[in-house]
Amino acid sequence: MVTKDHIIQWLQKMAAVLAENKEYLTQLDSAIGDADHGINMERGFTKVMEKLPTFADNDIGSVMKSTGMTLISSVGGASGPLYGTFFMRAGMKFNAHETLSSAELHQMLQAGVDGIISRGRAQPGDKTMIDAWTPALAAYGTALESGADTLAALTAAVEAAEQGMKDTIPMLAKKGRASYLGERSIGHQDPGATSSYLMLQALLDVLSIT
Repeated sequence: MVTKDHIIQWLQKMAAVLAENKEYLTQLDSAIGDADHGINMERGFTKVMEKLPTFADNDIGSVMKSTGMTLISSVGGASGPLYGTFFMRAGMKFNAHETLSSAELHQMLQAGVDGIISRGRAQPGDKTMIDAWTPALAAYGTALESGADTLAALTAAVEAAEQGMKDTIPMLAKKGRASYLGERSIGHQDPGATSSYLMLQALLDVLSIT
């Protein structure tokens, strides 16, 4: 069972992890983007941490939606609207919930990813964060169907996200700033797929110790 406290701890863990990986994400983005992904992600989640006390007592849906609105209003580039939409859509899926079952967590994450797709129009193989999320959620669903609990399913999701992230390296970018580079985008890991993997790993870390 995933509780509201888990979601709060996830946001806190994400803020710490994205701050730790700020330079790494920016380095990845400097090769095929605007060299600001790490900076933007840290800025956004720093702002989320500043505002967290004002909405931490709310239900899971409200917490997620407030996180999304904060990211949209405080993060530049593509990552703000995309990740903001992820949290907004995820929050809308489960209004007034204080806990989530394994299946509901899957549905919430899927709703968030559907939001990213509708906003960014990216598909698997375009060399974006979708290339981490799509295999991750597929692996999570498959694990649930085989009887796995939340931790086991999420572990499978994280492993698939990591592989999906690595699989972006040989891809030709078809969306965003990276697509302007054409074949020069080949050979570089996508920063959005990397931050998505880090987000899922942060969730697994939180659920593994509580």
